[in-house]
Amino acid sequence: MSNPSPLPPQAILSPCVGICRLDARGYCEGCFRTGDEIARWRSMSDLERSHFMDVVLPAREPA
Repeated sequence: MSNPSPLPPQAILSPCVGICRLDARGYCEGCFRTGDEIARWRSMSDLERSHFMDVVLPAREPA
């Protein structure tokens, strides 16, 4: 019996939820990214995207 080949790593998807308005702080009301972060998202490395998804964006969510 042969081992199945491992699945390729999944690309980190965008945190966009379709609510695309910047608040007074400059954060998107839907995904909590800045306009610059939204513009750069496609060119970010997976490591940078992962950091945003796991650390930066959760810290920006309202309490």
